[in-house]
Amino acid sequence: MKEQTIKKIVRLWWLLLAAPFALILFCTLIVAVFAKIPSFEELENPKTNLATSLISADGKILSTYHIENRIFVTYEDLPQSLIEATIATEDARFYKHSGIDMRGLARVAVKTLALRNSGAGGGSTITQQLAKTLFPRKTTKSKIPGAKYVNMVSIKLKEWIIAVKLERNYTKNEILTMYMNAVPFGSNAFGINAAARTFFNKKPADLTVEESAALVGMINKATRYNPAINPDLSLGRRNLILRRMKKYGYITRHECDSLQALEIVLDYERQDHNAGLGPYFRDMLRRTMNATKPDKSSYHNYIDYQIDSTSWADDALYGWLNKNLKPDGTRYNLDKDGLRIYTTIDSRMQKYAEEAVREHLSQTLQPTFNRELKYRSHAPFANDVPSDRIAVIMNQARHWSDRYAGMKKAGCSEKEILKSFDEPTKMRVFSWSGKGYIDTVMTPNDSIRYYKSFLRAAMMAVEPGTGKVRAYVGGPDYRYFKYDNVRQGRRQVGSTIKPFLYTLAMQEGYTPCDRVVNIPYSFVIGDDVWTPRSTDKEQYIGTTVTLKWGLTRSSNNISAYLMKQFGPEAMVDMCHKLGISSYLDPVPSLCVGSCDLSVCEMVSAFNTFPSRGIFTGSMFVERIEDSQGNTLSTFSGHKREAIGEETAYLMVNLMQGVVNEGTAGRLKWKYGIEGAAGKTGTTNENSDGWFIGYIPRLTAGVWVGAEDRQCHFESTASGQGANAALPIWGIFMQKVLADRTIGIANGESFIAPAGWNVNLSCTGSDDDLSGTPGGTTPQQEENFFE
Repeated sequence: MKEQTIKKIVRLWWLLLAAPFALILFCTLIVAVFAKIPSFEELENPKTNLATSLISADGKILSTYHIENRIFVTYEDLPQSLIEATIATEDARFYKHSGIDMRGLARVAVKTLALRNSGAGGGSTITQQLAKTLFPRKTTKSKIPGAKYVNMVSIKLKEWIIAVKLERNYTKNEILTMYMNAVPFGSNAFGINAAARTFFNKKPADLTVEESAALVGMINKATRYNPAINPDLSLGRRNLILRRMKKYGYITRHECDSLQALEIVLDYERQDHNAGLGPYFRDMLRRTMNATKPDKSSYHNYIDYQIDSTSWADDALYGWLNKNLKPDGTRYNLDKDGLRIYTTIDSRMQKYAEEAVREHLSQTLQPTFNRELKYRSHAPFANDVPSDRIAVIMNQARHWSDRYAGMKKAGCSEKEILKSFDEPTKMRVFSWSGKGYIDTVMTPNDSIRYYKSFLRAAMMAVEPGTGKVRAYVGGPDYRYFKYDNVRQGRRQVGSTIKPFLYTLAMQEGYTPCDRVVNIPYSFVIGDDVWTPRSTDKEQYIGTTVTLKWGLTRSSNNISAYLMKQFGPEAMVDMCHKLGISSYLDPVPSLCVGSCDLSVCEMVSAFNTFPSRGIFTGSMFVERIEDSQGNTLSTFSGHKREAIGEETAYLMVNLMQGVVNEGTAGRLKWKYGIEGAAGKTGTTNENSDGWFIGYIPRLTAGVWVGAEDRQCHFESTASGQGANAALPIWGIFMQKVLADRTIGIANGESFIAPAGWNVNLSCTGSDDDLSGTPGGTTPQQEENFFE
């Protein structure tokens, strides 16, 4: 063969060899010039939806606001096993290439395309996968032959360019961190932080080697290898990851064999908007932060307008999202901007509060109520409720339902809609047993009655002196009962208001041991005469009793006596001083709790007593940071002197009598709580049960009742505050005191004011009577408003 011919062959060979690379280079240049490649600024700030985290006072993530449940972590938060499993599986040459792995591409070309070996793995590097995740592909449809393949090549080349840009501007560790924050893991978990919490209830740093392998195995095929959905496939995939880690020297053969023998042990909870600790708190906080400046024309009640206007002016958290804008002038978005909200909630106390509500309602109170319902003709409504009143309540419920709204929007007639409420339908409804729900068939009308038969509860706990809210439970189960009974709900307070009247007396110079005559007292109201009904036993009427006895026994007679001395206006003024913001009608019946107030208001007001007379508004958040950790706002409680320290201490002594000798006695003999003070409350027909109490370092209040006041216990023994609400407080406080990490001891004492010399020898027991009747009744039935 001639030399010239040989040279031509060689040139042709090199031309054929170089042509694909030249074509790739040419296409890349074309893409780089004409395609929309992210700028450096866009690479620095990719449009990734970051979840806003609600962080507890003890450093735990309570829950999130999110569209994509993604919480950013730093490289230091990633365990070495997770890094090694990721590299071994997704990109073994990660630290050796510059964004595009030519050796990997060659492997794909030969093994996957030529030899049809689908197990050879893909050619995309971690950096390329990151580029694809941060800047998703946009698919286009075209009828032009071959357009789909041209578009696919263009997209791939674009990802290569982005990958190279990423490699030039970030370190390998930064790229790996961005990757682990970006990839989806299924079950609404985006990024490794959310995945670790969803599947193992851990921080990423606490993941074990086998847990890291299981999570890495889900990358790219999150549903197929989801251990909660396909445990067998997930186990096989995890073991494959472990073998790859062994192949690349990250673990030994012995470690690999040992780890492969382990099962995948999940602590799984899908992180949706119903999950996590404090769902009612999270919902309340969203409403508060999203509040707009009050517009008088939008309010039916002027008092509510005044309250919200005051909150807008004085509360920095109220309407925060509308008061604080980003540097570019746009609003912060709780679901996308990755804010970090440091709350006052203590995750341990929150857990104990939710457990206490669940335990008492599910195990004791609801079963008792269900037994009563069996003997009612129009359950769950009481037998004395008129049928026309029941019809009004049911009609309101139908009109407020999603079914009614949906059918109305669809153009259905009223007759068609009402007919649908009588048609049996498959549905999933709440249940205290089993999984928390049951699948059944019932008519929508029956489902309304079914849900109205469940007792609701609300509880809030705050820290004396600071007003920091440590626990917040708005109902029995957020998934099925969305209404927040802590702040949204207002219910009749009954005898829990009596301490405010006694506070007025203490401030005006009375002491707990001062004596009054126990007889009925009447009030002239226009042409009528009103006398609070006395529930004191006949043998006590006409005796001389101490004020402490009066509050201990929740005597309506003694409350009426004090109201006669000071008048309704003075009591209203005292309630507002103590922190009640709602409007109160200055009428004599206020002395026995005729008004409707929220749990939040009542607990905040009671918190003034262990706070030595200083009222501190409820504080929910300590600070807010942006996604980079920059502080945007800090918060502090609003404090003011409400009553004197001496008056506050006298009230502590009075309410300790309620626990030691009166209606709250079971706190001592059943729950073993020492040194507590508090007050029970029960309203007409046992519709509402209350208990609000405190120890030196914690105040908490509980309300229990049905959605409608017409659904209630017939038996006062079952429905009174001492039986309905107090046990939740007792269970909660037992758990708090038993947790040594919280640091609150049982039996801590309240500190008396300096120079204290008031005689407090009376106990509130029958020994305080001028002539002690036979037979003491320390667990006397709770009195209530009539």
